[in-house]
Amino acid sequence: MAADRVDGYLRFRNVKKSYDQKTLVVKDFNLELAKGEFLTLLGPSGSGKTTVLMMMAGFESVTSGDILLDGNPITRTAPYKRNIGMVFQNYALFPHMSIAENLAYPLKVRKKSKAEIAERVQRYLDLIELGDFGNRTPGQLSGGQRQRVALARALIFGPSLVLMDEPLGALDKKLREQMQLEISRLHQKLGFTVIYVTHDQGEALTMSDRIAVFDRGVVQQCAAPDVLYEQPANAFVADFIGENNFLPGVVTRREGDWVRVRISGGGEIEARCADCGDVGSDCLISVRPEKLFIEEAGHDYDNRFGALLKTRLYVGDFIRYFFELDDGTEVVVKVLNDHAAPELSMSEKSLLLSRRRDCFAFARK
Repeated sequence: MAADRVDGYLRFRNVKKSYDQKTLVVKDFNLELAKGEFLTLLGPSGSGKTTVLMMMAGFESVTSGDILLDGNPITRTAPYKRNIGMVFQNYALFPHMSIAENLAYPLKVRKKSKAEIAERVQRYLDLIELGDFGNRTPGQLSGGQRQRVALARALIFGPSLVLMDEPLGALDKKLREQMQLEISRLHQKLGFTVIYVTHDQGEALTMSDRIAVFDRGVVQQCAAPDVLYEQPANAFVADFIGENNFLPGVVTRREGDWVRVRISGGGEIEARCADCGDVGSDCLISVRPEKLFIEEAGHDYDNRFGALLKTRLYVGDFIRYFFELDDGTEVVVKVLNDHAAPELSMSEKSLLLSRRRDCFAFARK
């Protein structure tokens, strides 16, 4: 699927990549970024997202197509001439240098004056809240501190673009969340343009202006985080972004953008048609666990279907109820853990409810 047109600051035009001249790992990639945008490339391992990043950096050649940065073609430009900053998962700091020397290195390479180097190094140390750590070595810092230094080193010379390849992958959950906020804070303050690669959907949803979801070398959808979550283009995106229930069925009626589907687990559901076929075609209804409700009185819902409670999982701030339809399909309902959370008996038949705007019908492939 073609990505949304945004701006001409960074452009990928029909970019393809093959390592053996037979199989394409990136297929006809087209994308435009606005200056200052934070774009995340998201997808499973082997989907092509890191290959796109490496082609952008110049570490991988482009089989065909063009990449333009600020109107200038860079497809055949050497990596060191692209004015691009990079942040890696393993920090890539020089262990024998102090933190200040690590930050000064890209400025020395660009032959900046000693006074400018000293001023800029201190400014960026203060920016990442490590103002008094300039004389320490990377080995004397925590993982989160080292990643902040790596980020500052990628920004200190004023790059046209910053590429981040799984930069938080080596950190534990708490540090990851702290660094997500730190990167977002710096991006908002400095306004640099970012291409960020991750397989962590929560990270992508939290930090990005837009997300390009990859599968087998093809962008399935490129949109803002809320659009991806609330209006997935196909079953792959619906499954990869967040959690979803998928109910198999057959289209029985279609009116404009809406369809009625007879689900194999019993009952009929009205839903938005995403990429499903006409009447008589097989499809999958997707509905997120938090968009399903259990026998709520006094509310107007479009869809109702019966399900058998199999188990209940207490997670702390919410409760997960696992139901089973007549055809064996599992359905999960996520309920906030408060006084309104229903108390149900195991193997009890319940009525599950949803609004049709929260249900999507996808082609069953």
